[in-house]
Amino acid sequence: MSQTNPIAADAAHELVLTRLIPAPKEKLFRAWTEPELLKQWFVPKPWSVAAAETDVRPGGISRIVMRDPDGNEFPNQGVYLEVVPNERLVFTDAYTEAWKPSEKPFMTCIVTFEDEAGGTRYTARARHWTAADREAHEKMGFHEGWGKCADQLAELAAKI
Repeated sequence: MSQTNPIAADAAHELVLTRLIPAPKEKLFRAWTEPELLKQWFVPKPWSVAAAETDVRPGGISRIVMRDPDGNEFPNQGVYLEVVPNERLVFTDAYTEAWKPSEKPFMTCIVTFEDEAGGTRYTARARHWTAADREAHEKMGFHEGWGKCADQLAELAAKI
């Protein structure tokens, strides 16, 4: 029987962004979980968030409607799997609400907030169902887009 190297398997399915943000983790957690704050940073400008709804508890929904500069809307719906206030959020699009399976799951996201150097080590992991989904997400501009969003998150955290 052959064994799969779990580290190599994660690398084949995972994209990671990490930043040291000069703000307390409580502010970053709020920006991730409060709809009115989420709308201010969650997509790279000039995109915007047309609507956001969060029920921040395991099984609770996350609905975010992204809008491109031409006004086209892209709804994203999922559920929270794990919530540790000010430390960790895990959510997925594998379910659309409660435990109703989605038509085509794409990823599970793990966001962590850790105290470091007077600020917060912010890490966002996108774990994809397939290596092909990971590759597609990377080609869509994961690093650039999520990087811009992290910059916008840091700017917002400095103001709240």
